[in-house]
Amino acid sequence: MEELIQIISDVGFPIFVTAFVLTRLENKFDTLRVSIEKLPQQIKEQLIS
Repeated sequence: MEELIQIISDVGFPIFVTAFVLTRLENKFDTLRVSIEKLPQQIKEQLIS
Protein backbone atom coordinates (compact mmCIF):
# COMPACT_ATOMS: atom_id res chain seq x y z
CA MET A 1 0.00 0.00 0.00
CA GLU A 2 2.83 2.39 0.82
CA GLU A 3 4.40 1.68 -2.57
CA LEU A 4 1.15 2.63 -4.30
CA ILE A 5 0.96 5.91 -2.38
CA GLN A 6 4.59 6.66 -3.30
CA ILE A 7 3.92 5.94 -6.99
CA ILE A 8 0.85 8.22 -6.99
CA SER A 9 2.87 10.88 -5.21
CA ASP A 10 5.72 10.63 -7.72
CA VAL A 11 3.57 10.46 -10.85
CA GLY A 12 0.61 12.60 -9.78
CA PHE A 13 2.39 15.94 -9.88
CA PRO A 14 3.82 15.53 -13.41
CA ILE A 15 0.41 14.40 -14.65
CA PHE A 16 -1.21 17.46 -13.06
CA VAL A 17 1.37 19.81 -14.58
CA THR A 18 0.99 18.19 -18.00
CA ALA A 19 -2.80 18.46 -17.90
CA PHE A 20 -2.60 22.09 -16.79
CA VAL A 21 -0.14 23.04 -19.54
CA LEU A 22 -2.12 21.22 -22.23
CA THR A 23 -5.30 22.96 -21.12
CA ARG A 24 -3.61 26.36 -21.32
CA LEU A 25 -2.08 25.57 -24.71
CA GLU A 26 -5.40 24.39 -26.12
CA ASN A 27 -6.72 27.96 -26.08
CA LYS A 28 -3.57 29.21 -27.80
CA PHE A 29 -3.84 26.51 -30.47
CA ASP A 30 -7.48 27.43 -31.14
CA THR A 31 -6.49 31.08 -31.62
CA LEU A 32 -3.62 30.06 -33.89
CA ARG A 33 -5.91 27.82 -35.97
CA VAL A 34 -8.41 30.66 -36.49
CA SER A 35 -5.60 33.03 -37.51
CA ILE A 36 -4.20 30.54 -39.99
CA GLU A 37 -7.65 29.95 -41.48
CA LYS A 38 -8.10 33.72 -42.02
CA LEU A 39 -4.64 34.20 -43.50
CA PRO A 40 -5.41 33.34 -47.17
CA GLN A 41 -8.27 35.85 -47.28
CA GLN A 42 -6.12 38.55 -45.70
CA ILE A 43 -3.34 37.88 -48.21
CA LYS A 44 -5.83 38.18 -51.08
CA GLU A 45 -7.10 41.48 -49.68
CA GLN A 46 -3.54 42.82 -49.43
CA LEU A 47 -2.76 41.79 -53.00
CA ILE A 48 -5.92 43.44 -54.35
CA SER A 49 -5.31 46.78 -52.61
